[in-house]
Amino acid sequence: MKGLVFLFVLLNLVTFAVFGYDKFLARTNRPRISEKTLLGLVLLGGSAGAVFAQKIFRHKSRKYRHLFWIILVVQFVTFEALWFYARGTSLTF
Repeated sequence: MKGLVFLFVLLNLVTFAVFGYDKFLARTNRPRISEKTLLGLVLLGGSAGAVFAQKIFRHKSRKYRHLFWIILVVQFVTFEALWFYARGTSLTF
């Protein structure tokens, strides 16, 4: 279970960093990171990092406001379900 938590935290940190870097690229008029890549990171589990990046960097805050919150809630519920069911098993991560 510790491995799952570590992966979740790591993916969210990476997503946060990528969103911040994309905002930096936008401000310096350089080629941007594709939206497919950004949304792919969100769908893989980095929605918490994306939401924090959205708030801190003001990144895509108009376009995806509701989408990020919906994905965040879904992933939180999924993570909680995995946590609950994995506690009763002998799985070791």
